[in-house]
Amino acid sequence: MTLPPDTAMTDPPRVLVMGASGRLGRLLRAGWRGRGDLAVLWQYRVDAPEGGLIWDPLAAPVPDAGRVDAVLGLAGVVAGDAAMLARNTDLARAAVAAGRALGARQVFLSSTAAVYGAGGPHPETAPPDPRSDYARAKHAMERAVADMPGCTVLRIGNVVGADMLAGAAARGAVTLDRFADGRGPRRSYIGPGAFAGVLAGLVHRAAAGGRLPGVVNLAAPGAVAMADLLVAAGHDWHWRPAPATALPALTLDVTRLAGLVPLAPADPAAMVAEWRALA
Repeated sequence: MTLPPDTAMTDPPRVLVMGASGRLGRLLRAGWRGRGDLAVLWQYRVDAPEGGLIWDPLAAPVPDAGRVDAVLGLAGVVAGDAAMLARNTDLARAAVAAGRALGARQVFLSSTAAVYGAGGPHPETAPPDPRSDYARAKHAMERAVADMPGCTVLRIGNVVGADMLAGAAARGAVTLDRFADGRGPRRSYIGPGAFAGVLAGLVHRAAAGGRLPGVVNLAAPGAVAMADLLVAAGHDWHWRPAPATALPALTLDVTRLAGLVPLAPADPAAMVAEWRALA
């Protein structure tokens, strides 16, 4: 990514990434591999590779890891009972504590498009309507950090390779819901390479002292049909009549993000190619 002049820096920004071993963390590690414009400290709870930081943020104080420009909190809990899901708030608070202890200008926290419920495209000002336990837990996390300065919540759409569709495809043929209009599910997506580029741009902006909003939707512009992704991947799939509980669409308005970093329109074939290149 070519940075605009006002964000160019002499020294690479140093960023602590919490959750390096999770689904998003693994994709980001691949996407940032070989970048000379970032100095990255990857956090693991156990079994960190050479140069990684071993730290359990729910069990130990912030270690002396040196000053960082930004903290990126990707660690999270996606399933479990209420107590397990509540750890999303605990992990967010740990990321904020790390930012304060290590002198970060900005802390980025991962949330989810699911806080909007359904429909869209939703701007960040749309009222949340979380409909799953996971979405409600992420919304609770957002409320817990809402008044903390220097904190940006990223409401992330589906990242190709880290979403439920990728998991289903890994198990065999995929079944898609078909709605009364003849179409299948539509979502906001972003390719893993573009995801890595967006996060790099946000880190650079923060390190250069640029102002950042408290909430930012993160996806590529435009809705993506899941069927188009499966076709682009050459994967086996078939239809079933959509049950009453199925969600036809959940999409994000990314106007705010586009004002911060460059964005390319959603392209299923390009997204699948990014995933294969990183894998």
